[in-house]
Amino acid sequence: MSTHPGPGLAMSASEELASFLDKWRARWPEWRVAEVFVPRAERERALAWFALRQELTDAAWGGTDPRPGEAKLGWWAEELQGWAQGRRRHPLGIVLQRLELPWTLLAACLPALQASREPAAGIDEAIAVLEPFAEGVAGIAATLYDSDTPAPATGAIVGLLAERLLLDEGAVPLQVRARVGADASVHDAARAWARELLQRWPPPHHGARAGRIHAALLRERLRRCAAGAPMAQPLPRWRALATAWRAARG
Repeated sequence: MSTHPGPGLAMSASEELASFLDKWRARWPEWRVAEVFVPRAERERALAWFALRQELTDAAWGGTDPRPGEAKLGWWAEELQGWAQGRRRHPLGIVLQRLELPWTLLAACLPALQASREPAAGIDEAIAVLEPFAEGVAGIAATLYDSDTPAPATGAIVGLLAERLLLDEGAVPLQVRARVGADASVHDAARAWARELLQRWPPPHHGARAGRIHAALLRERLRRCAAGAPMAQPLPRWRALATAWRAARG
């Protein structure tokens, strides 16, 4: 395996970093509007953190064959442990590695993220499987932003489940598929799952501003999915602005 699972080695470190940040922005174009409510000093690390989360979850959930993702997560476990020891290979480490964060804890939670690839029976099982990884994510976020009021653990887990649905509209628990019926479309099952997740996920009022804003954008996409829109469809600029403004107020 190359030094990191990303762009070619001919690129400079700064160009490689930009490519990973742009990869996240491409999935979340709303952020260009929403980030005006994030303190300027926090924007780069928030963006790098979101990009890292995307790399990890894409490795766990992406593709039809789980083996490449397993290999990537194994690489990431070694990389995160290296960050804790002052070493880095991945360009996202240019921003994140120098921060004193519990990277070893996050590395230890990656097997739970990989396990969440398998279809869950229902929402309780889906939450239980992802809980260790969500705790690792919450631990990083609380330290990253020095938050006095961390986001509730349940909100972090449901947010991850919503991100999974964003990546794969077919990622719906077996019990939800059974309730909508064998003749229901993938989109109908996704709508039912989105509605169930929304019932467990109140609007975010805790945690640091950047995290609240991203969670609010994700929740708004989930709400629109429940109403029939494609989950991956970005929010209109005016909706993203209003959603980010409300989340920034806390």
